[in-house]
This record gives sequence, C-alpha cells and structure tokens, in this order.
Amino acid sequence: MTNWTDVVAYGQVDGVRVGFKEFLIEKETSILHRWLHLILETYSGEASRFMGHEKDPFINPVGSTIATEIEALYGGLLQGKEMDRLSGPLDKIIQIRAVQDFSPSGAVAVIPLLKKAIRQEMERIGITDTSMAEWVDFESKVDQLTLTAFDIYAKYRERIYEVRMNEVKKDRDRAIKILERTASKWQRE
Repeated sequence: MTNWTDVVAYGQVDGVRVGFKEFLIEKETSILHRWLHLILETYSGEASRFMGHEKDPFINPVGSTIATEIEALYGGLLQGKEMDRLSGPLDKIIQIRAVQDFSPSGAVAVIPLLKKAIRQEMERIGITDTSMAEWVDFESKVDQLTLTAFDIYAKYRERIYEVRMNEVKKDRDRAIKILERTASKWQRE
C-alpha cells in the first residue's frame, strides 16, 4: 500500500504545484475550520451557533473539546500515526457524542466529514488534478478511523446502559425495602 504521506504532484495551491501532503499542510487551518463547521451543523441551530461562536472552554466545553481534538486527529493523520495513537482524541469526541441524542451513524459521522471538508477546500481553490492513489490511501485512513469511532461509540453506549441498569436495580431494591418495611409495620399493627 502506498504511504499517503509520500509527496506526489497533486494540484496547485496559490499557483504552485504541490503534493497531497503539502496541500493538507498548507490548507490545514481552512480544512479544520470547514471540518468543525460541518460537525457543528450536525447539532440544532441554537446549539450549533453557540458552539461555533463561544470560544471560552469553561462556557463551551463541548465545542472547545471538539475543536481541540479534531486538530489533534488531523495532525496525527498528517504525521502518519497509527490508529491506536489516534484513539485518544477520537475517544474524547465520540464520548461526547455517545451521551448526546445522536444515532450511532450520526455520532460517528464527524469523522467522514473530514473528507467532505477536504473536497470543499479542493473545489474552493480549483484543484481538479488529483493523485488517485494518495487520495484513496488517505480516505482509507479516515475510513479506518470511522470504524474505530464506531467501536468507541459502542463502548460508551454499553457503559451508559450499564449505569442505567444499575440505577434501575438500585431503585428496585429501594422500593422492595420500602415495601418490606411497610408490610412489616402493617403486620405489627
């Protein structure tokens, strides 16, 4: 498999022919901004606006965490890190989305949105001459990341289910104790 980080003539950025990795590095800020915007669009209008405008991490911990962690994921992909080294930032993003009101596909959809953000940036600057091998290798990495995200999502949903079941059991045990005390009290009277 071709290493997607190898430089192959890819397209032009600001009139200079560059490789795919150079394009991703040169346009990192723009791509990350697009990716964050696409992620925030998955939230309701009011939540999306709030997370997009409020930069204080104490007031907006969700938006701040997502912005920080997608930057770490992107940097890790550019550095060619292995999937297990990318699981930390991915875990933080998916943990947030697992407790929110997203379907499983909606929760992990944030990862493939990176491909869309890159395509939008390529279109914006007019890149049409692409190295198919590099793009396919990059997409494969993002797809692997998406599958890992689904595994993480399933792990957190399982934890949530276990917590809920434990709460139901505690409630049941409390109700039984109350019934037993009430029954005992009636029997004495």
